[in-house]
Amino acid sequence: MSHPTPWNGRTLVLRGDEVERLLDLRTCIAAVERAFLEHAGNAAGPPASVGIHAEGGGFHVKMATAPNAVAGRPAFAAKINANFPANPDRNGLPTIQGVLALFDASDGRLLALIDSIEITTLRTAAATAVAAKYLAPERAAVAICGCGAQARSQLRALACVRPIERVAAIDIDRERAAGFAREMGAELDLDVSVARTPSDVAHRANVWITCTPSQHWFLGREHVAPGSFVAAVGADNPHKQEIEPELMASSAVIVDILDQCAAFGDLHHALEAGLMERAHVRAELAEVVAHRGTERRSADETVIFDSTGTALEDVAAAAIVFERAVTAGAGIAVDLGKSRGAPPAHRSPPSAEGVNR
Repeated sequence: MSHPTPWNGRTLVLRGDEVERLLDLRTCIAAVERAFLEHAGNAAGPPASVGIHAEGGGFHVKMATAPNAVAGRPAFAAKINANFPANPDRNGLPTIQGVLALFDASDGRLLALIDSIEITTLRTAAATAVAAKYLAPERAAVAICGCGAQARSQLRALACVRPIERVAAIDIDRERAAGFAREMGAELDLDVSVARTPSDVAHRANVWITCTPSQHWFLGREHVAPGSFVAAVGADNPHKQEIEPELMASSAVIVDILDQCAAFGDLHHALEAGLMERAHVRAELAEVVAHRGTERRSADETVIFDSTGTALEDVAAAAIVFERAVTAGAGIAVDLGKSRGAPPAHRSPPSAEGVNR
């Protein structure tokens, strides 16, 4: 199949507002579900990630390949995100800033450089929706902890896969929670109220979504009713924590990627406390999507989805954005390499190994 790029090796640069126009949430959910199904079938190599801490935040690099992702050809994505939780209040900047590089994995061509914020927000919410599709109660009474941009996408994504009866919005910033309640109640035609703490809605919710920068758990056994589904989204480094380790240990735990969650998800804290072992994790999400006997085992079983984010989701979403951008003529095509003209008269010979330096 011919490659869709009409720019003779140039790279497409896409802004965040262009991504927002090109990628709808339902399409993203379907793409993320396919990515996990392919991962279950070992159709793509294992994803990888690395993180470096900085004062006030940190940087994460997440990488993955996907087969047949762009016009029938394999693709590779590497996403570099800066995560600085104090940015909105301290610097007037987004918490997350970054870029995603999308490559043709068969010949190494750099297809696109894409602002990563919208992709990160949508694919994270899409993963929660995929998990909820298989594991959440049929009708959702939702409590959402943390009322920023991610919370909005989380609620929209959940509404794509489950009827929502009511929502409680919880945030340490009461005005932010109130704004979330007004906006999302009107947008989704839902009853969205404001609660101060998880204790205010304890055992009245059956779907909990936590998407905060908390460094100590706040959702515990006393809050969560039997049979609930919990999507723990916020712990993306070893210092963050949202879920009581004892709640993790007493629940059925599903992870997006086991190695990641063991290193820096809420699972990490339960392992560190000696309350769980890796073998106690029921499944990765890929196994759930592939129906490998990982479904909820009783109506009273509490299921926690520990979501640390994986580049499997990023490459799936980026491939859609790229193909739609090509069709729509969106973005700017640039040549990031040297001039393609004649080689210089004096050039050093290549190294014998032919390696990159």
